[in-house]
Amino acid sequence: MNLSFFDQFASPSLMGIPLIIIATMFPTLLLIPQDNRWINNRLSTIQSWLLHMITKQLMIPLNKKGHKWSLILMSLMTLLLTINLLGLLPYTFTPTTQLSMNMALAFPLWMATLLTGLRNQPSISLGHLLPEGTPTPLIPALILIETTSLLIRPLALGVRLTANLTAGHLLIQLISTATVALLPIMPTVSILTSLILLLLTILEIAVAMIQAYVFVLLLSLYLQENI
Repeated sequence: MNLSFFDQFASPSLMGIPLIIIATMFPTLLLIPQDNRWINNRLSTIQSWLLHMITKQLMIPLNKKGHKWSLILMSLMTLLLTINLLGLLPYTFTPTTQLSMNMALAFPLWMATLLTGLRNQPSISLGHLLPEGTPTPLIPALILIETTSLLIRPLALGVRLTANLTAGHLLIQLISTATVALLPIMPTVSILTSLILLLLTILEIAVAMIQAYVFVLLLSLYLQENI
């Protein structure tokens, strides 16, 4: 029983061929492509409005140099958002529950922000490792602590996204299993459990959207420190 709960996180394969790439790229096909028409349908208009609003919120703390990253950050957020939401459907696989994939997204982008800061303003970027006014005896310890906190940033990004989505999927499966098991024994309790399951599903939809936004927001904040 314990193993069956975690089977949903196993990477799917067909005849020995891993399908995680298809599972990752397929959600983006559901987005409405933009065209040059002045008047679009309502769904396309809502999509454009949401993308514009989120892009504006992400770019507010950044200067003009950071606006070059808007396409990368919004593409990443759109990818994470569609994968997280479609992963809540029955009999689907959520690639963002894999720590390896999340680290593959977090580490290169974090490294790009760090290298950008070291190239454009090395003194300010290295100055973040030692706060101003630090007592002399504490300098080695603070440099070590700040360096460690800097290096674990991509790990924190990947683990946060993986842990939140994995916990949500496990809770939904546990409660749905309990609902089905209690139905012939205690129908009233089963109905109450199904209501809890409905509320949890709504919560998980919110978590899927929030985690995609937080992932990209933290990357934009790391970028802000280095430009």
